[in-house]
Amino acid sequence: MKKMPLTALLLSCLSLLSACASAPHTEAAPADASMTFVIVRHAEKVPDGSKDPPLTDPGHARAQALAKRLSSVPVIAVYTTAFLRTRQTATPTAQEHGLPLIEYDAKLLASDFATQLKQRHAGQTVLVVGHSNTVPDIAAALCSCDVAPMSEAEYDRLMTVRIDASGRAALDVARQ
Repeated sequence: MKKMPLTALLLSCLSLLSACASAPHTEAAPADASMTFVIVRHAEKVPDGSKDPPLTDPGHARAQALAKRLSSVPVIAVYTTAFLRTRQTATPTAQEHGLPLIEYDAKLLASDFATQLKQRHAGQTVLVVGHSNTVPDIAAALCSCDVAPMSEAEYDRLMTVRIDASGRAALDVARQ
């Protein structure tokens, strides 16, 4: 048996390694790339005129009811703005699922936020808590559909956007 010189052996090994390193990396897509987004406005807030009021007692009760409603849903992320009322609305659901609150910028364009959500959460279910002037636009951006505006007095709208693996979206509007 003829022995291969050491340099030839090293060159062969390097050649094989470089072929492996340059091979394209393909990551398997999730088996179910459908996604669900539950979008709500924060619950009832104390009308104290401040920029960051807490929830009222009925608001806390609504937040608890939302957590109970979503307790059997496989929520994987909970998004909220920096405001106390959105955090207080989202906290019971986050605690129910053992999740941290993920803060998003309420001033971010709804279309940009929707794109981020879709990219980050394929195959997952997410809760988004926002404000009367943002949640209709977020839902509309997620479903590419028309969503009715929300008045300052409306706290009970629960919008669910389901996007199937082919990208088709459906909006379901319910009351909490």
